[in-house]
Amino acid sequence: MPAQPRTGVPVSRPAGGAPDARLLTEAVTRLRRALRASIRTDYPWETLPMAQVELLQVLGEHSPARISDLAARQRLASSTVSGLIGQMINAGLVARDVDPADRRASVVTLTGAGREQLAAWTAAHERRMHAALAALDDDARSAITGALPALFQLAENLGGQEDDEGAR
Repeated sequence: MPAQPRTGVPVSRPAGGAPDARLLTEAVTRLRRALRASIRTDYPWETLPMAQVELLQVLGEHSPARISDLAARQRLASSTVSGLIGQMINAGLVARDVDPADRRASVVTLTGAGREQLAAWTAAHERRMHAALAALDDDARSAITGALPALFQLAENLGGQEDDEGAR
């Protein structure tokens, strides 16, 4: 019989000791949904769609950036990113400038308002995450901490699979 965590979700391990892919997918989906919903508790005035928040996060680390580069990083179509960037320009969160390396191309940068929005969103998000982690027992927090490198590697592996499939 599979082990039961306190949440009542069974944890099964197929042959080879790997976690059940369906349960891992469900856990990631629930976590992502809970993260999205919980931020509204601490930051209720926030109406920015998650796709735009994710672009702000990328621009916070990689700015200026071309739309094609943002699309590749987010694994989205350039037209989708272009539309999101257009909305963000109208909101004053980002600006489009000429790429100094190639005057025929443009780059996107965060504006001061975009940096402020990202900083406020990040702070609220971290407060929520810290509170949720603090509610866990030491063993659960240790398990999450120990799993982080493997989860990052899993994300890399999944990204590589998309790249491999796209090349076919």
